This record gives sequence, structure tokens and C-alpha cells, in this order.
Amino acid sequence: MRGSLAINRRTVFKLRQIGIATLGSVKIKILLCGCVALTLLAVANRNRDGSSSLWGWTSDVASLDRSSSPRGRYAIVMNTWKRYDLLKKSISHYASCPRLDSIHIIWSEPNSPSDPLKRFLNHVIFLNSRNGRQVELIFDINKEDSLNNRFKEIKDLETDAVFSIDDDVIFPCSSIEFAFTVWQSAPDTMVGYVPRMHWVDETKGKDKYGYGGWWSVWWTGTYSMVLSKAAFFHKKYLKLYTDEMPASIKEYITRNRNCEDIAMSFLVANATGAPPIWVKGKIFEIGSTGISSLGGHSERRTQCLNKFVAEFGRMPLVSTSLKAVDSRNVWFW
Repeated sequence: MRGSLAINRRTVFKLRQIGIATLGSVKIKILLCGCVALTLLAVANRNRDGSSSLWGWTSDVASLDRSSSPRGRYAIVMNTWKRYDLLKKSISHYASCPRLDSIHIIWSEPNSPSDPLKRFLNHVIFLNSRNGRQVELIFDINKEDSLNNRFKEIKDLETDAVFSIDDDVIFPCSSIEFAFTVWQSAPDTMVGYVPRMHWVDETKGKDKYGYGGWWSVWWTGTYSMVLSKAAFFHKKYLKLYTDEMPASIKEYITRNRNCEDIAMSFLVANATGAPPIWVKGKIFEIGSTGISSLGGHSERRTQCLNKFVAEFGRMPLVSTSLKAVDSRNVWFW
């Protein structure tokens, strides 16, 4: 009797162990299936490039106001110079960006834009019109050939946000939309993709500075400028640059054909006392070379820094290590 009872207990105990193991296995399988499902959802979310987020709510880009209000849209101000193929590629791309209100092409060439070029660009704009509304395309014609032209005040500009861009770089519309949302959170500062830095050059004195390119930013993890070849800023800085930038600095920029982007960084930092914001994004260079590829580029930029410090009477640039990253497009952030 006792022997049979012991056997029954052992049998019940084994059955219980088998049940627990089976239940645990089922739980593990359910958990693994859930992980796989979430992974597939994440991949699908990334491929949609700006549609719903992983958990099903509408993404920031899709839910933000797409009206024509100053806060809901932005204007592109594009600098160009005798690179018509690049200009066509750039306009063809940016015309499709959803919250773009207008494109202003800064034209400083001796000859006016040709009729075939105008027809092509206007046709591209027409093809990208949505809901009966199309982006406004404007050529801002300048008599003088100067890099200062890219920061001239634009009268009757309807948007607060200006996206300053060169004609030889392209960013995905989704990346621009993200940078725009970052700028909306800090509309008084510059928000851009190309960081640069400065440092005190103690070998030349405590009031002398050096200019650091991308590798300096990469090495130190800090920056104090974002270049206007790809940056958002408030339209009020165009007026401030036009009316308040010292004439000596403008003349220096025109004469040396360099450093207008550093001057704008000085202007904004001097007005805000705050650093810019670097946004991580994909950059596609469609041009061959630029002034940064020429010998002595860093030395000339260093000269600009010290020239501008002397004119401003101080160093207004503020260093930071902040970087804005769109977490929807990365696995680990």
C-alpha cells in the first residue's frame, strides 16, 4: 500500500515536472514569436520611411500641421553658381518634400537664368504639386557676385523657417522633415547637418583661435558651428545679417569668397548665446569638388575666425556635444 502510494506520488511529481516544462516551453515560444513579430514590424516601419511608428501611432512627421501657416512649413534658400545640371537635380528632388512652401534660388551670375532652365524647373514644380497646391519657385537675382547674397533679406517671406542649402548636396525629404521638427523645438538657434568647431590656439595667444573641420569634430565629439550649406534658421537672421553684419566682414567675405557660413554662425550665436544643434542625417554629395577641397582651406578658415572675433570684439561661438538623432531610423540609440 505504501509502495503503491509512493509510486503514485512519483508519477504525479513527474507529470507535474513535464507540465511545467511544457508550459515553460510554450511561454518561450510565445515570447520568441512576439520578438519576431516586433522585428518584422520594425523593419516594415523603416521601409515605409516616415509612416506609422512601431507601436501604431502616427509619427511626428505625419501628424504635424502641414498647413501654410508660418510654423507648419519652411522655405528653401539655395545657393548656386553655373552648375545647371546639379541645380536641376536638386530642385527635382526637393520639390517633392511635403512641408516645403517655396524655393528661392540665389542667382549671382552675370547672365539671367535662361528660359529653358526656367521652363524645366517650373515643369518639375508642377509635376510635384499636391491637392491643387504647388511649391513657389523664385529666382532672387543679384547684380553683385558675392557669397553674402545667400543671406540677403527676403521680403514677404511667408514662413519663419529657412532651410539654407547648396545645390551640390541632397538630403532625403524624411531627414529634412526631422531636422525641421528639431528646429521647431528651438527656433532661435541653427539646426544643421554639417558640424564644425573652434578652439583656443594657445601657441599663438589666448585670444587666437583655430578652425576644426569634420575630423576635429569626430575626434573631440564637440562642435560650435553648423554650416549653412545645410541648415535651418529663422528668417529674422536674414534681416539681421543684411542690416547689422559689419560692412568690413561682408567686404572680407566678398573679397576672399569664403566664410559667409562662419559669419552666420557668429551672428546667431552672438544673438542667442546658445550653441547650434547638429542633426544626424544622410548626405549625398552630387558635385565633384568645392572650396573645402582646395589646399590651405583650414588656414583660410582660421583667418576668418580671428578676423570675425576682432570685429565682434569677442568669441560668441558656444561649444556643445549634443546631437539629434531620429530614433525611428536606428536600432540602437
